[in-house]
Amino acid sequence: MSNQHSFTITKSNNATEKAGINYLQSKDERFINPDKETRKKILEKFNIPKKYYRTFDLIYVENGEMENGQVNIDDLLDITLIELKTTQKELPNNPLGFFFGATENEFELASLLGNQYKFCFVCLHSNCPSYKILTLAELDEIIQRKRIQYQINL
Repeated sequence: MSNQHSFTITKSNNATEKAGINYLQSKDERFINPDKETRKKILEKFNIPKKYYRTFDLIYVENGEMENGQVNIDDLLDITLIELKTTQKELPNNPLGFFFGATENEFELASLLGNQYKFCFVCLHSNCPSYKILTLAELDEIIQRKRIQYQINL
């Protein structure tokens, strides 16, 4: 029974994340959803281990040229890795009131990349759709409570 409940929550969370990606891309075409291989290539360019390829959801490209559906990026400084946190909760002062989970890898990668890794908080509530992008330093300033939760597979 708990497995079915967990699956339902995960499926719902995935749908919410996909809606968040669609919302961001509708607001700014510089948000790009890279495939697995592109993620690995980006990390390679940053000289970051490939174990982090699932530690970001999107990339934000400041100055890139579209060519045949591909983005050509000349300068790594034009790329920001984006970790998406999405909710359907009404948050008129997004991200204040946001409750989310984050992995140790997300915080590690944010520390390694500094301003080139950001958390994007997306509110999809119909009364106040919005997004807010924060660096780790900016996020640390507004965190009210943070606790560790272990996820264990047997």
